[in-house]
Amino acid sequence: MTQSKHTSHVTVVGGGLVGKTAALALAQLGLKVALIAPAANVPASNLHFDSRVYALSKSTQVLLERLRIWQALDAARLHPVYDMRIHGDAGAELHFSAFQAAVPQLAWIAEASLLEDALDVALKFQPQLTWLEARAQRLTIKPESAVLELDNHQTWHTHLLVGADGAHSWVRAQMEAKVSRRDYQQWGVVATLRTEKPHAETAYQWFREGEIIALLPLSSNHVSLVWSAQEKHGQELLALDSAQLAAAVEKIAGPHLGAFECVSRAQGFPLSLQKVDRLIAPRVALIGDAAHVIHPLAGQGMNLGVRDVNALIEVMAAREPFRDVGDITLLRRYERARSVDIKKLMLVTDGLQRLFSPSNAILRSMRNLGMSFANSQPLLKRWLIAHALD
Repeated sequence: MTQSKHTSHVTVVGGGLVGKTAALALAQLGLKVALIAPAANVPASNLHFDSRVYALSKSTQVLLERLRIWQALDAARLHPVYDMRIHGDAGAELHFSAFQAAVPQLAWIAEASLLEDALDVALKFQPQLTWLEARAQRLTIKPESAVLELDNHQTWHTHLLVGADGAHSWVRAQMEAKVSRRDYQQWGVVATLRTEKPHAETAYQWFREGEIIALLPLSSNHVSLVWSAQEKHGQELLALDSAQLAAAVEKIAGPHLGAFECVSRAQGFPLSLQKVDRLIAPRVALIGDAAHVIHPLAGQGMNLGVRDVNALIEVMAAREPFRDVGDITLLRRYERARSVDIKKLMLVTDGLQRLFSPSNAILRSMRNLGMSFANSQPLLKRWLIAHALD
């Protein structure tokens, strides 16, 4: 069968939050965009919570406001974090307060489906965008374009191909980037629970025997569980029924939130650190998990991907008139703009994971002393909050 030929300024491969955000942002710059992704999600019922949630930083909020996505979100399903209480594994505590830091909130907690639904609607009404429910099969790089052959017998000639297709990126494989991966031998277990007591817009985090348990506030006395568990224990948690999982969380949380009731099915995913030797190739750029994967303990993975999008659109918006969007000079500017931020957050999240994983008594004492010291220093806590809110 003959392939039909099409053209675009940018083609984005990947239908996750970062890929859809990139496609919308680039289309709003006036570029002709093709999005290669599965069909839009069916809007979630307001009666049910999504197990997957994100802690949205200030920079993510700003970009979503710029794209007019933030204004379209259901405010009842978007929840602020005013306080965060971190409990060490030897009695130490660290408390962060939005009031003490003189900021409106520490973060916003949003269900993945809330963001996806708003992005899907915006993309469907974007005249500069073509949404293709297809799979990429072959990529050929030419001096003037990237040529992408799809399984629906279409061929797309594009100035720039953006790989936003996740940790196992097909686009990254085509550009032959080198990937280094560290398996944490942990599983992230997520679920939504209802609490007996109000959470008072407080996020909790506990460090226990090399594992990290976080509870993030949602509406109506609900919280999102993110449990970074050792691999075997993670599988055991996923095998528990709802009542057993609620009891396991209640045992960790103690009296803070009272009794728990599990209101969603638990889901799990392996945790790893993944680095890529380069973010660009001729006519190609990587964003999101295709470019980097970090530990979820700081809740910054999606925010890091959104900052990729922000850097990419800033470079494209400021490009010289004689350069097309796939010009290698522009791509190098994007890569330079992202290198420091990515390396810094990888070092921080990997360092914290290494610090809190060992059960050595000396290390346990040292890290808890460090937490107690930080908790006693208001200026240090404000500095930490300022960097975490980026």
